[in-house]
Amino acid sequence: MGVFALLGAGWLAFPAEGVDVGGMNLRFASYRKMVQEASEAKVDVDSVLSAVGGRFAMRDADTLAYYKDFFYDNPDRIWLPDDDYTFFDPVFRDFERAALQGRTVRVVHYGDSQIEMDRISADLRQALQERFGGSGTGMFPALSNVPSASITKSASGGFVQYTMYGDSTTVRAGHNRYGVMAQVVALTGGGTVSLRATKAKTARERTKTFSSVSLLYGRASGGFSAKVVSDTLKPEPVVRESGGATWMTWTFPREVQKATLRLTGNAEIYGICADGPAGVTVDNIPLRGCSGTIFSRINPDLMQGSFGMDDTRLIILQFGGNFMPVATSDKAVSGYLEKMAAQIQYFRTAAPQARILFIGPSDMGKSVNGRIMTWPRLPQMVDSLKATALRNGAAYWDLYRMMGGENSMVQWVKHVPAYAGPDYIHFTPAGAQVVGETLSRSLLTYYDFYDLRKTLPASRVKAYMQ
Repeated sequence: MGVFALLGAGWLAFPAEGVDVGGMNLRFASYRKMVQEASEAKVDVDSVLSAVGGRFAMRDADTLAYYKDFFYDNPDRIWLPDDDYTFFDPVFRDFERAALQGRTVRVVHYGDSQIEMDRISADLRQALQERFGGSGTGMFPALSNVPSASITKSASGGFVQYTMYGDSTTVRAGHNRYGVMAQVVALTGGGTVSLRATKAKTARERTKTFSSVSLLYGRASGGFSAKVVSDTLKPEPVVRESGGATWMTWTFPREVQKATLRLTGNAEIYGICADGPAGVTVDNIPLRGCSGTIFSRINPDLMQGSFGMDDTRLIILQFGGNFMPVATSDKAVSGYLEKMAAQIQYFRTAAPQARILFIGPSDMGKSVNGRIMTWPRLPQMVDSLKATALRNGAAYWDLYRMMGGENSMVQWVKHVPAYAGPDYIHFTPAGAQVVGETLSRSLLTYYDFYDLRKTLPASRVKAYMQ
């Protein structure tokens, strides 16, 4: 009781600014701060997440009013260059035509550790495939030390992986031919890669089967050969070449759950795909610790050829969080923005047929005088990245404000179930699913508006939306 009494006295009487002793500032839990925090408004996470709707069966005028309000006022809106609501129209047209034309069009989702294990990407893939058709996991590397929640694989043989980004143990290649996954696997002599669609309950339904396997490779030796088998099925490949890369696809006569890729000879392996017969897929490409400034170092001819052959129509760049620890000055932030502008322009050149969507960093919590608060400069970074993306012809989704803005991460951690982990940075699987589903609903809201505009005079829509 005496100890509690002493602590209570310190709690009430200790100065909020602390006491300087021997060059150090000693602080004590503050009664005043506790009362202040208790009285502050908290982000209601569930209310924030209910902001995005789905399809609406309303009269045309009311429907246009809904979309206008969404595009200009909703925190889950996608910001578009010059407020051009037709920005995604070419993407949506290709999404619609894919199944009819018997082809798979791709969405490539680059990001940092927030998207590891197919998080966020899996929910976007499921939503797009439910709407436009398609199945399978999309592209993945032949070797990886990060598992996927959507497909399992094992490799044996003469494989060595080289990646563009990582810690001091990362092995770099002596060239810039890293390919669309920002990594390359050197094959020497031959090897085998076994694939199996996951049966886990947490896996999205559309990833539990696939009907084609594709291999993206280059620099093959004269004796290089590849074949794919699944049980008794041994299809013949279709081969295309562009920009120093080769795209080889084997199509099965039915959906399968496993396959084995057998390679002989030497080659650079840039990626493997497990796709459905036709529709849309999302490639999940996580780069742990990366701030997104590395892509312009990849051979541009190789990237352009690969993006063209694999029908990439939307590129998502989700970065910014890993730069926050070094965003200590306006000069540092300005330098980062210049680098990100260069990456956007690089992708616009490498994939001219695609649109680019930039997803900014989430809210991130940091201990400031014993209290978890939004990282300094994070709101500035979010607004600056938005302006940079729009100025360079990319759309922008504001994940920070979608969460609820400043200090919202604390409430995501406290949510039941927890939507973020105790590091106040990374989403839990439940939180990542919420983000993925919200992103999907937001993007599909723009598709619904595109679909509605087919039935209305363009002049009427333009006049109303101004």
